[in-house]
Amino acid sequence: MKQHYLTPLFDPKSIVVIGATETEGAVGKTVFANLLQGGYAGKLAAVNLRHDVVMGAKAVKHVHQVKPAPELAIITTPTRTLKALVEECGKHGVAAVVIMSCDFVGTDEKSRVLLDQLHATARQYGLRIFGPTVFGLARPISRMVGAHYQGELKGGNLALVSQSSAVASAILDWAESHDVGFSSVVSLGTEADVDVGETLDYLVSDPKTQSILLYLEDVADARMLMSALRAASRTKPVMVLKVGRYDDRVALGRTHSERLIGRDDVFEAALRRAGVLRIRSINQLFIAARVVNGNYRTKGRRLAIITNGMGAGMMAVDRAHDLHIQLPTLAPETQARLQALLPPQAVTVNPVDILGDASAERFRLATQAVLDDPQVDGVVVVFTPQVGTDHMATAETMIALRADNDKPILLAWIGGRKVEASRKLLAKSNTACFNAPEHGVEVFYSLASWQYNQQLLLQTAAPLGEWEAPDLETARTIIDTVLAQGRSALDEIESKAVLRAFHIPVTPTLRAASADDAVTVAMGLGLPIVLKLDVEGVTHKTDIDGVVLNLQSLVAVAAEANRLLTRARERFGDAVRGLTVQPMHQRRFGRELMLGVARDRAFGPVITFGAGGIAVEVFNDVAVALPPLNEYLARNLIRRTKVKTMLEAFRNQPAVNLEAVENVLLRLSELVCELPQVLQLDMNPLVADEQGVIAVDARIVVAPVDEKARRYQHMAIHPYPSQMVQLTQLKSGVPLTIRPVRPEDAEMMATFVRELSDETRYNRYMNTLKTLPQSMLARFTQMDYAREVALVGTLGEGDDERILGVARFTVNPDYDSCEFAIVIADHMQGKGLGGRLMEALFAAARDMSLDLVEGEVLASNKTMLNFMKRLGFEIHTHPEDDGLKWVVKRL
Repeated sequence: MKQHYLTPLFDPKSIVVIGATETEGAVGKTVFANLLQGGYAGKLAAVNLRHDVVMGAKAVKHVHQVKPAPELAIITTPTRTLKALVEECGKHGVAAVVIMSCDFVGTDEKSRVLLDQLHATARQYGLRIFGPTVFGLARPISRMVGAHYQGELKGGNLALVSQSSAVASAILDWAESHDVGFSSVVSLGTEADVDVGETLDYLVSDPKTQSILLYLEDVADARMLMSALRAASRTKPVMVLKVGRYDDRVALGRTHSERLIGRDDVFEAALRRAGVLRIRSINQLFIAARVVNGNYRTKGRRLAIITNGMGAGMMAVDRAHDLHIQLPTLAPETQARLQALLPPQAVTVNPVDILGDASAERFRLATQAVLDDPQVDGVVVVFTPQVGTDHMATAETMIALRADNDKPILLAWIGGRKVEASRKLLAKSNTACFNAPEHGVEVFYSLASWQYNQQLLLQTAAPLGEWEAPDLETARTIIDTVLAQGRSALDEIESKAVLRAFHIPVTPTLRAASADDAVTVAMGLGLPIVLKLDVEGVTHKTDIDGVVLNLQSLVAVAAEANRLLTRARERFGDAVRGLTVQPMHQRRFGRELMLGVARDRAFGPVITFGAGGIAVEVFNDVAVALPPLNEYLARNLIRRTKVKTMLEAFRNQPAVNLEAVENVLLRLSELVCELPQVLQLDMNPLVADEQGVIAVDARIVVAPVDEKARRYQHMAIHPYPSQMVQLTQLKSGVPLTIRPVRPEDAEMMATFVRELSDETRYNRYMNTLKTLPQSMLARFTQMDYAREVALVGTLGEGDDERILGVARFTVNPDYDSCEFAIVIADHMQGKGLGGRLMEALFAAARDMSLDLVEGEVLASNKTMLNFMKRLGFEIHTHPEDDGLKWVVKRL
């Protein structure tokens, strides 16, 4: 693999500090001193206009005097010097610049103009700009501290990425007192160029980073952020703290869905899909860092509590109920075991009270018994110092117990000075210990939520099985016609036609220009019917008393139609287009739901689900999810609302056909993916009962899209690229399916690799492994199609399907090129399969507007090198390894 393009920023071989000085309080002094005293191993230079020596190091007056050109320049001089200095760095061949001008404002028009100029200069010279930032960045694991920070930075495997220098400094101060080390500490500042998504992208590939702590204030490029977060959290724990959870700037929209979306709802949904752990306070941030470093995991949400003080234990119980954490009943075998181990007065149900004088051994026996219960996923142990207890011995026991169990043991050590020594012992051993029982419960809740989010991360929305394909041509024609007329809102008839194109059941709706027309339409539809005013610019007809339900006679239809039209024309004049007429919904056990789409400023389209009807905004029972959805995600979206209980059987009401509701959500997800013009959509109400569902009312708001936009560019999460599926055959007549890989292919992929010959396996993986490790298997089958493509050639269907070959590429961080790999089953080599897969791979790369395909091939693999030549690749000497060749093809 080529080194990451941000390597000169994070691991530079040479650094120049522009503005290095001995002046007290100056940023240039702190940064240069940190680099000198921190033990930075690369070449270090100083630029100072007035002095030839700074802190004993030789200084020059200009960057171009530093030979060869340094990889990284840290600028600590005033803002007025930036334009000339960045230009000089670019001309001299500097790869990256960190701007740390302490007088930079950043919020005024003058600053924005300057940043635009700097960005243009950086693009001209291929230079990357980090900041402007007050803090800078540090790489403690490599002893590179290019930061405005006074204190010890210990090396470790935790990366800290913050959009606030103040928060970064506070976390570092806490870390110093808790002996926590970092691989990288990054304070992003203004993000004029390098942003949070790119920084995460580097840390994903960084072997020195094992977990990531992220503090966010805003999201600019959500697609890049989501792609990087999902890539990181597949292999590394990622924790996120975000402020600004309440956004008063969101204006009221024209659909229910938009009014109900707050930015934090969407951000929460995004983090769930990214598989990260969300934390909501600085205190939780500190706790989470300690827990993640301690490698705590849970496989479920069932918690047991053990205490030697029932009052303290009940604090944990109350918090568990607040968070809806399950407190399971212990198995009869566990209770019997506890009764045999504990004094008669002890409580052997959950929570377990082992009495105030509990010894360390009693704590051990009770905790182990509860951990062995199959109904328990984790334990919070609450210790209170009382007569007969030994806090040090109990701490040592808990440390040993944790080493022998894979379920999380979270400790709450209640008290002050009496338990101070044992708390230090627990902290030193990376054992999670808290001052309050509630904190232990909150951490278990976070661990369970994280495990749940990891399951959501694995979900890929594959094609909708054997479902009938949508009529995309009709839907797009309707939308294009509306946009060509200068309108943004589809009327009810047009909106329902788009839904019908995606096979979503809708009530038949016809237009009537007059009362006579309404009577004629009613005779055709059959009574009873519903009349609705059709007024241009009015979305919610009930707001203008423009809906009449359940008209049982033609006389009533005529009378109400005349009344509605007369009153509406007096109020709205020529904006009145007439009436719409539709059959009256008569489902006895129907429940009203609301399904919709809104467009978030950062994350793009969002699907909403909740209770429907005219009071939808009053009850605000709505859950949101990022598309694309699959069956698992659709069910999850329904479960996160209160209305879910109303969909079940109660009193004389039969249960709703949930599969029908899920199907509409899947169809809606499909619509969102394929129609980027859709900004907002409401189906309210969607009536559901035991027979199925039907959309009674619908509204869609659209906007034109850039003709040059790539497919699915509007999505924060790239859908499964079903357009890449090919049904073909080899020259020999063997039928073949070429399709993108799916997560459920994991077992088939493992079989494919296991059956490869040793030589083929080594040529592909450069390793003698017989089987793929689970982590690598997940990596190869759980794709983020925004940054990578994997195609499999398969034979057969269903249980008989087997993989014959795999070709994949990963987009390089420059997003202009990609690195590919291919492997073919031994018995299929030389039969044309490799060529078919590579051509499909080239087509996918072109669709992503990539210019270059490149990769590594063993120099000894003459067969593959000849194959590359036939495909038009150029063969080059590998820049880093004589045993490899670097092959390159321009598309």
